[in-house]
Amino acid sequence: MAEKFISMKNLKFTLHDVIGTENMAENGDYTEKSINMILQAGFDFAKNELHPLFEEMDRKSPELENGKVKVHPGVKKILDILGKDGWISALFSEKWGGENMPSSIMHAISFIFCSANYSAAVYSGLTSGAAKLIDSFGSEELKNKYIPKMLEGKWQGTMALTEPEAGTSLGDLSTAAYPDKDGTYKIKGEKIFISAGDHDCVENVVHLMLARIDGAPKGVKGISLFVVPKLRVNEKNELEPNDVNVTQIFHKMGYRGAPITGLSMGEKDDCTGWLVGEENKGLSYMFQMMNGARLEVGMGAAAIAGAAFHAALDYCKGRKQGRKMTGDKKAGQVPIIEHDDVKRMLMFQRGVFEGALSLILQCGKYEDMINYASEEDKENYHLLLELLTPVAKSYPAEMGILSTSMSIQCFGGYGYCEDFPVEQHYRDMRIHTIHEGTTGIQSMDLLGRKVVMKNGKALKLFGKEVFKTIGEAKENGLEKYAKELEDTFNLVVKTTEFLGETAMTDGVDAFLENSVLYLEMFGHLCVAWQWLKMGAKQMKNLQNHLVKTTGFFYEGKLGVMKYYFPMSFQKQIILPQQ
Repeated sequence: MAEKFISMKNLKFTLHDVIGTENMAENGDYTEKSINMILQAGFDFAKNELHPLFEEMDRKSPELENGKVKVHPGVKKILDILGKDGWISALFSEKWGGENMPSSIMHAISFIFCSANYSAAVYSGLTSGAAKLIDSFGSEELKNKYIPKMLEGKWQGTMALTEPEAGTSLGDLSTAAYPDKDGTYKIKGEKIFISAGDHDCVENVVHLMLARIDGAPKGVKGISLFVVPKLRVNEKNELEPNDVNVTQIFHKMGYRGAPITGLSMGEKDDCTGWLVGEENKGLSYMFQMMNGARLEVGMGAAAIAGAAFHAALDYCKGRKQGRKMTGDKKAGQVPIIEHDDVKRMLMFQRGVFEGALSLILQCGKYEDMINYASEEDKENYHLLLELLTPVAKSYPAEMGILSTSMSIQCFGGYGYCEDFPVEQHYRDMRIHTIHEGTTGIQSMDLLGRKVVMKNGKALKLFGKEVFKTIGEAKENGLEKYAKELEDTFNLVVKTTEFLGETAMTDGVDAFLENSVLYLEMFGHLCVAWQWLKMGAKQMKNLQNHLVKTTGFFYEGKLGVMKYYFPMSFQKQIILPQQ
């Protein structure tokens, strides 16, 4: 198993130099030095606790025994440390023992954790997201009862949406909530595909569950959000069963270290739920967790692709086979990294995962700016985040499959075997195009909602961001690539206008039938924008005194940028008819 699963140098360069962390020192006392200390602490934990269990958690996957889910015992230690050291609570206020950590830093930490062991990383992410929902919309009673134990890592949090007959179509969910005299609700129904829906490394599992109150309107307008714990707290402050039962564990292709369960609520008519916020507003509340989870899915995919790349790079440096076509045929075999096609595959992988990492950290920057910016600018940052979220989820998920596939190809036959980690990375990668909304759902969200909202204001704001980078690239000697990005952005705008005309002439179905292709094109545009940002910064650094110590790093980044542009834009993904 490859020991190196991440380049901390690249992560720090992307976060500090490309995205920029200067505003954090002004608004939250986060300096570059203190941020690097946080990143190092995250890396040390990932290296010592997460990465050693990478293969073991996959080989010893969760089991359902007598209605209880057993997972790898190492999960308990991981959650204990994450709770004790404040990683689960990092995004929360000091009231809950948190640090008010900027989102972009926490996304970087997530990249580290997921690179080391994706399955192990998801437990705490789910808990933090569920606790955040309670903190945002729950009553003080709910907050005080659930948040402390969740942030300590003692209680697991989940998001419970999907049902057998209502997957993506949440408006069709049938889980019911019946009002009780004491203000609580009796929950009855069934959920499936619930990540970390039950396991034996925590004392309790707290489900943030969507259900329909008896008599509520049909469709999405009648959905409410409830806290439904596996064990409820009784009058004696003791935990007792809450009639939430595991019906099955889904045995998965990858991502095996974390259980995905089916749940049944109310088989004995004794499942109690507590309403979060107001009736019939549950879906709008849940979108807070879902949007955050979509960025985390994208980051998980980028991290897995990155870990697979580092495994392939390490192998290609040491594996000798064949000779250079133009070299001495009598000479000994050369490391395969010297072969042009192997170089191409490694460049492709870097282009995908490093570009995706930068895009998601850019989204994290917008999340932070919503908190730091003036009231006048907050809406603009919110619109940019809304526009880019489906892209940041889908691009690394879809392209990550191709990237990890090339990692396997670098190994040859060994890559297809369990002897090396890339076959597991490939299996772990495949779920990301599905969970938290399939690529098809993300594409309809982008084209059908995000680019048209507020009369296209988000797209116009995005254009300003892109052209700012284009200007910086021209100032630093990258005119060719700046012109290419400008032409591609204009093509996206032209395509958007064409599809808008299609909607008016041929209807919504015709408008959305190209949505996945549109998302693919938009994703290449966004990642190329990030690569040009990296390129402009690299050119600046090469022109300064950093060349002597870090020249190879910056020259390598420039090489990948130059490779990426024809890779992404010579593909004719979708063009308006003339």
